Amino acid sequence: MVWTGLLVGILFGIILQRGRICFNSAYRDVLLFKDNYLLKFYTFTVGLQAILLVVFAKLKVLVLNPAPFNPIGNTIGAYIFGLGMVLAGGCASGVTYRIGEGMTTSWLAGLSFGLTAAAVQGGVLSFLREGITKFNVFAYHTSGIYMHSSGATLADVFKIDPLLMAIIFAAALWIYTFATKTTKRETKMDWRLAGVLLSALSVFAWWTSSHARRIYGLGITGGWVNIMNVLTTKAKVNWIGAEVLGIIIGAAISAVAGKEFKLRMPKNPITYVQVMIGGALMGLGAVLAGGCNIGHSLTGVPLMAISSIVSTIFFILGNWTMAWILFGRK
Repeated sequence: MVWTGLLVGILFGIILQRGRICFNSAYRDVLLFKDNYLLKFYTFTVGLQAILLVVFAKLKVLVLNPAPFNPIGNTIGAYIFGLGMVLAGGCASGVTYRIGEGMTTSWLAGLSFGLTAAAVQGGVLSFLREGITKFNVFAYHTSGIYMHSSGATLADVFKIDPLLMAIIFAAALWIYTFATKTTKRETKMDWRLAGVLLSALSVFAWWTSSHARRIYGLGITGGWVNIMNVLTTKAKVNWIGAEVLGIIIGAAISAVAGKEFKLRMPKNPITYVQVMIGGALMGLGAVLAGGCNIGHSLTGVPLMAISSIVSTIFFILGNWTMAWILFGRK
């Protein structure tokens, strides 16, 4: 079933490239420019996914697997990731799809991200990850829609049915989405269309990856770890590794079709050093946090997972801190 990961990645890459979807921009632009275009894409998409995923889980099509809460990883690790995405010039998905557009800084940021994540996940820096996994907090579910031993969700906290919780959660997000003014931005794909397509793709990703013995949806960090392991060991490409390759291919196809592919180099070569530092911080932070902006913010928050909600808050805080250091003071 690895080929389905490639298919999901290609479709994901096209949506990311057409919609200019980058969580670094979504978080940073609200702070610096009061631009909420991508943030509205996010709140709309998360609300729609929250309902869809619970519905398909209740229909026994999917089994959901919220990540366990880790008080250290979901705060400190996520904060480090947030710092890194600003330095890298893009989040995990933003860096990955821009590789397919020909952006040379993203090539180095992605390489640094992958190498560091692989080192922390199972290489020379794995003691960092192993040191905090003992703080993982699991919940034990009996509803049948979640893995028996997985992370706690808002439905667990408030002790209500997951579908009712998803509807309340989506309604709260959509009040902001549709009751506030949207910043205008020129993109090839409107944020509402991108949200609908990505929500449908997320369900397909959950279903196909479960058949590849991976009980989760869209992700990025694990794919980069797999690719680095393939390049340095005898490991084989797995579902999420194929997905990351697909994102690059899909973005390249979309960029070429839209006449947007171009080799781009920074005016100041020192930028390459900056993005590599940023990529390394993202790799370190993502593994410690148990996921990046895709694994947590786009996939885990729709599950209403406490771990993913906390991680997303600290992604934003780290992003805002570095954005203020680099740009805000000016």
